[in-house]
Formats: sequence, C-alpha cells, structure tokens
Amino acid sequence: MEAVTEGPAGEVFSGVGVALVTLFDRAGDVDAPATAAHAADLVAHGMRAVLVAGTTGEAGQLTAAERVAVIRAVRAAVPAEVPVLAGTGAASTEAAVELTAAAVRAGADAVLAYPPPGSADLTGFFDAVAAVAASRPVLAYHVPWISAPGVPVTALPGLPIAGIKDSSGSADRLLDELANYGGATYVGSSALLALAGPMGGAGAILALANVEPEGCCRAFAGDAAAQRDLARAHLEVKAGGPAALKRILSRRGDYCDLSRVA
Repeated sequence: MEAVTEGPAGEVFSGVGVALVTLFDRAGDVDAPATAAHAADLVAHGMRAVLVAGTTGEAGQLTAAERVAVIRAVRAAVPAEVPVLAGTGAASTEAAVELTAAAVRAGADAVLAYPPPGSADLTGFFDAVAAVAASRPVLAYHVPWISAPGVPVTALPGLPIAGIKDSSGSADRLLDELANYGGATYVGSSALLALAGPMGGAGAILALANVEPEGCCRAFAGDAAAQRDLARAHLEVKAGGPAALKRILSRRGDYCDLSRVA
C-alpha cells in the first residue's frame, strides 16, 4: 500500500477515508474485534482515514462504553499514520462535549461533530468541543437531515475547525465550499467524488467505502468511469443506510448483517 503522506496545512488527511460500519455479533452485541479487522482491511485497500461512531456506524444506537471499545480497537488495528476520527455530534452541546472527551481518551486523532438541531450559536458549540478535544483537529459535520439546518458555508471561516464534512449531496454547496472556504472540505456523498477530487477537495469520508474502497479512490482521483460504476452500490446504500452496507458485506464474505437501525 502507498504510504500515507501528510496533506497541506489544515488538512486532517488527504484522499479517501471510510465512514466505518459498526459490526455486531449474532447476539446483537458490538463486535469490536471484527469492526477493527474490517477497518484494517479497508486501510490495506487504500483508505487514508477511518471514521468510527459516525452516522454510518450507528452511533446513536451505541452506548458510551461501546463507542469507546470500538475506537480503541480500531486505533490499535490500523497503522499509526492513519488517523482515526470519532463522531461526537449530539443533540446537545453538553452531550457532544462528553462524547468528545471520551473519544480523545480512547485514542481518537480527530473528531467530527454536527451541532445540535436548530443551534443558533455554532461558534459556541465548536468552541466547547474544541476545548475538550485536547488539540486534536475538529471537523464540522454538515448533515442537515439529522442536524437541521446544518452548518452554512458562510459560517465556516469563523469557526474553530480544521474543515468540514459535507454529506448534503449538493453539487452546488460543494462548489460553494471549494470556491469560498479556505479550510479542508471532505465530501460525504459518493455521488460527487469525480467532482470533488479534481476540483481540489481535501478528501472524502464515505459510507460506500466499506464495500467499494478502491472504486471510491479511483472516482475521487477523477475517473468518471469509476464514478459511474459506483452508481448501483451508491443508490443501494443511500436508500438502505448501514443495514444495506451490512447486507452487501454479508453477501461478499463472513460478516454479520445485523443492524440496530432499519
């Protein structure tokens, strides 16, 4: 595998990272070793970062102890130069602060946080998260169907963040970010890879990379044919979320397809 290199100033990483599923065993318990082994395999197939306990990881269905166990297991399983990000967005600032502090103690190298729905004080929220992140980079997470109205592009330059993960799927918003925001932009939609990479996006953090890591890398590098080839899997995962990803993994290998979300 090509060595991971440090990106330009302000980037947590460059290239394609995976928004990791959380695997469960047949009893419905979190299988941290299996999740970590899956992460290591994805890194071997080109992933430049691993996001644990994001929306794809069913974070809202995990206990605090389960989150910590998965972060620790993944951090131990992947090479030191590959950053492990932890999702710490929550319905309140207090909860996000607690999740961020726990993630840092568990070994996360950076955190990804969406603000509470309806938040009118984005600066205050990200100040609070950054204060407990212990100098780890903080990425804002624009995911408007969970955290409406999300993080406006116009607000980004004034926030204490290293960059943004934009999962809106909007090409217009992505262009706005790339043209008008100086921080790192990570695309969260696997439909926009062949646009985001050639236009100068810092990288991508993708659910689809759980099952198509190499295709996602090719598309982000500007391969239009690879982007088209991802269409069927992209649409299946967009419609079915983490459960769809686990069904695909189960069809391809010895993976448990249980999910805590429909």
